[in-house]
Amino acid sequence: MTLLNMGIRTVRAIDRATDFVIGLALCVMLLIGLYSLWDSNQVYQAADAGNYVAYRPSADETKSFEQLRQINPEVFAWLTVNDTPIDYPVTRADNNEKYINTNAEGQYTLSGAIFLDYRNSPDFDDFNSILYGHHMEKKRMFGSLSDFAEETYFDAHPYGNLFFNGQDHGLEFFAFLLTDAYDQNLFSPAVVAEEKKSALLAEIYAAALYTRGIPVTTEDHLVLLSTCTNSITNGRYMLVGRLSEELHLQEQTAPAPVIRLGTGIDRPFKIFTGISVWFWLAALAMLCALLVVVKGDSGRKKPGKSLNKGRMRHEVI
Repeated sequence: MTLLNMGIRTVRAIDRATDFVIGLALCVMLLIGLYSLWDSNQVYQAADAGNYVAYRPSADETKSFEQLRQINPEVFAWLTVNDTPIDYPVTRADNNEKYINTNAEGQYTLSGAIFLDYRNSPDFDDFNSILYGHHMEKKRMFGSLSDFAEETYFDAHPYGNLFFNGQDHGLEFFAFLLTDAYDQNLFSPAVVAEEKKSALLAEIYAAALYTRGIPVTTEDHLVLLSTCTNSITNGRYMLVGRLSEELHLQEQTAPAPVIRLGTGIDRPFKIFTGISVWFWLAALAMLCALLVVVKGDSGRKKPGKSLNKGRMRHEVI
């Protein structure tokens, strides 16, 4: 074997190895993309309010809600913001970290749950009670709070309902804020001193993007719905309401099917995600093997073709 032939074989081996590595990298990238798509869909599905509709309490029926409490005793209330996707059970732990990644049934999930600040009373008898939830796409959890940044939307959604201690309580929303997570006044729950109550109420009105003409005093019980923003570092959206004896119950109907507005691929997406992940893994493995075989065959020298070239040269000579 000449040195030239050894060099050619080495180059071909390197070429085949390079093709294999590139093909393998493409397969891995496809696999990561597939998993990311599946995982994102799982997170959004876990955060859908429709998952909890069977537990929703009503004026004459709370048995289903008690069943949820048997699954997770830290569920103690139900929050509804009328005519919005916000319609969830409310939890409370002994810290503010647990329900960031735990759902209302006590299971681990990135979508978490709506939860009350652990420093607040579950009876909502504090002056200011803070409810937290993730700001998620597709209007999941507190994702629809960003809609209140439009004044027309704020004006059109003045009411909600808070179920606790076995009965409904009205919510009247009177302010919407875009604030900072490190605002010590707004994010200090269970204010007791009268002067601090007055100062907090004054700051809410001063910082609000929009307000509604509702007479609010330090004798009221405020409920502050807080979530993060996508546009400002440490920014927080905050919808502020007060508990009211007057109820504004919305008609309790099953949530409408989820529509991914603007994508145009809802049906294909449903079919795509409905197929077993193992099928896609097998398909990707077969694709990788096919790439390797095709690349390997294309890199080999065809002996018949070389022989014909030799004969043609001999005849010419």
